[in-house]
Amino acid sequence: MFLISIYAIFVNGKFCKDPKLVTAEDFSLSGLNKPGNTSNQLGSKVTLINVQKIPGLNTLGISLARVDYVPYGLNPPHIHPRATKILTLVQGTLYVGFVTSDDRFITKVLYPGDVFVFPIGLIHFQFNIGNTNALAFSGLSSQNLGLISIAKAVFGSDPAINPDVLAKAFQLDKYIVKQLQSRSWPSNVE
Repeated sequence: MFLISIYAIFVNGKFCKDPKLVTAEDFSLSGLNKPGNTSNQLGSKVTLINVQKIPGLNTLGISLARVDYVPYGLNPPHIHPRATKILTLVQGTLYVGFVTSDDRFITKVLYPGDVFVFPIGLIHFQFNIGNTNALAFSGLSSQNLGLISIAKAVFGSDPAINPDVLAKAFQLDKYIVKQLQSRSWPSNVE
């Protein structure tokens, strides 16, 4: 005889699997050893490992990312509204930084083996200033970190923000704002 439950536990926007039905596949993923496709306008690829890819991460408060950069590749200014990031550079040379809530710019050039922390909710970036590819891994303090790419959010929103607002806020000519809004703002996250 089978007993079917009509109750499900929903946590952090995900259904929790019955612990009796959990397998190793709910806690693992293969392929992080393979470089991401960096042939995009930014020259970088973020391979994000979060609760969408590993269901067993739900409620554990962690995610992981592999970030590949071609020479002069950029992980553009962005924020994670629900996570602090700790980045470890494995290969290459990165120029990294973030802006504090009192508008101070904290920056450093990283070399293989260096570690840098980006506090939760602050605008940050990484830029490969070397002539070779770079590779970094990031640990994040949320299973659902959120991502807001600054340029894409401001100039690529749907519907578009009124150009008069952006022209005044950024002290730009309205024509330049409209030109920026007409562009395609790529994502480098998979």
